[in-house]
Amino acid sequence: MLTSMVKEHHKEQVKRKQEQEVRRKEAIEASNELTQSLVDTLNVGVAQAYLNQKRLDAEAKQLHMGATNFAKQTHQWLQLIDNFSSALKELGDVENWARSIEGDMHVINQSLELAYKASRAAQATGAPVEATTSASANPKPSAT
Repeated sequence: MLTSMVKEHHKEQVKRKQEQEVRRKEAIEASNELTQSLVDTLNVGVAQAYLNQKRLDAEAKQLHMGATNFAKQTHQWLQLIDNFSSALKELGDVENWARSIEGDMHVINQSLELAYKASRAAQATGAPVEATTSASANPKPSAT
């Protein structure tokens, strides 16, 4: 009887060890599946973050290039405006110079006309011609 009880106890122990081994394998398998699932979930998030960062870097580079091109174009426009302003200023200077020359030419013309008239009058009367005609006698017309 004692032997049969020992044999029976031994069988039950073997059976429990087998059940424990099966449960241990199931627990390990479930743990591995959980770990793999968590890693996959994290990898998806990391992959998405990497793609987002890559896209942001590309957009930042494009924005930088656009800003650089805009700055260059703005600088060119400023140079054109400065050149245009200088040309207008020069044109104004030329216009003032032309007015001054025109005024001087009017004075010369009037002086020559007076000299010619005086010469004609002297020839008609036989009187000597006065050689000096003063520009101060005929003031310069204003250039307004």
